[in-house]
Amino acid sequence: MTRPGDAPQMGRTVPPPFTPAEMHRRREALDQVMRDAEVEHAVAYGANRSGSAVQWLTGWPVTREAVVVHSIAAADVLLVQFYNHVPQARRVATDAEVRWAGPKTITTAVDELVARGVRATSRVGVVGALPFQAYESLRGSAGSVVDLTPAYYRLRQQKSAEELACLRRAAELTDLSCAALRDGAAVGTTEYELGALVEGSYVRLGGTNYIHYFSITSMDRPQQSVPAQWPSDRRLAAGDVVCCELSTSYGVDYPGQLLRTFTVAAEPTPLYAELHAVADEALHRVESVLAPGVTPAEVVAAAGVIEDAGFTTVDDLVHGLGGGYLAPVFGSRSRTLAPLSPVSFAAGMTVVVQPNVTTSDGLAGVQTGELLHVTADGCERLHSFPRGLGRIG
Repeated sequence: MTRPGDAPQMGRTVPPPFTPAEMHRRREALDQVMRDAEVEHAVAYGANRSGSAVQWLTGWPVTREAVVVHSIAAADVLLVQFYNHVPQARRVATDAEVRWAGPKTITTAVDELVARGVRATSRVGVVGALPFQAYESLRGSAGSVVDLTPAYYRLRQQKSAEELACLRRAAELTDLSCAALRDGAAVGTTEYELGALVEGSYVRLGGTNYIHYFSITSMDRPQQSVPAQWPSDRRLAAGDVVCCELSTSYGVDYPGQLLRTFTVAAEPTPLYAELHAVADEALHRVESVLAPGVTPAEVVAAAGVIEDAGFTTVDDLVHGLGGGYLAPVFGSRSRTLAPLSPVSFAAGMTVVVQPNVTTSDGLAGVQTGELLHVTADGCERLHSFPRGLGRIG
């Protein structure tokens, strides 16, 4: 209880902020990327709650719009829109000088770069999806603009100990969301209500929604093989199958990811039993081979049981997660849309393995998979929710 004369108390931030040592590590890593690209100054851009580099460098989750002006030899400046977002940004981004961005964010950023010595002969790095008009303003003040985004994403592939701690908590919260769906849904539950069950399990614990996607279809007359990105008022009925793709974040950029399938008040039909058995086997085989030095081609080969059984996939078989939708990203043997990268997996990567097996006509499918951490000699599960084909009702 606050007593007269006590200093006012601010609520504890959930999740807790990263340590000064971790934030220093990040800035040093970006400095090296800039040296390699022969640039002294860079801007990290984000807008409309997207732009992970801003949060990674300063701790401030992008709201409307934000730019970090980062120089090798100077403190960061964080420019924030809207004006009423600046007070909390100052509480969060304690290692940066936080200012209102003014009427035009990029114009203010350019003014800061000029004050730091940027001239028409300078090279300036950019991290993030800079709008065309902003790019033109920046190019008008610097001799050349260098895209550092690919190098930045490579920095994000391998996680620090503090980042892994956030991802472990995110996995726990995601597991809670799947348990809430399994235990709270019943015949008659709408897809909207599935979302409410999921979110209600973690909001009170400091988790936030990253995604929750569902598919609901009849097992006897299937019409949907993968979850939809927008929900409907479709109600669960006996004999349905529900597939879900759930990601809860603990922190803006640190989600778990869990993919599961449930039948509704009925045993699985032979088709769905087979689809899920193949998916389980593919997940087991990929998990068995995933380790440092393993290539995407070896992982695709391990999941070949999918095509051998006469099925295919629609979704990516593997993708990195935590700091963005990161490489490596590739599909199964029948779904790979581009040449496989020769770059091998490395310790510290966190990747989602999701052999979401579908029929070749795209009408029936299952979801299974989860976020894994590549360790020094293999991989470990970050989730603990039971695997296998589940049951609702």
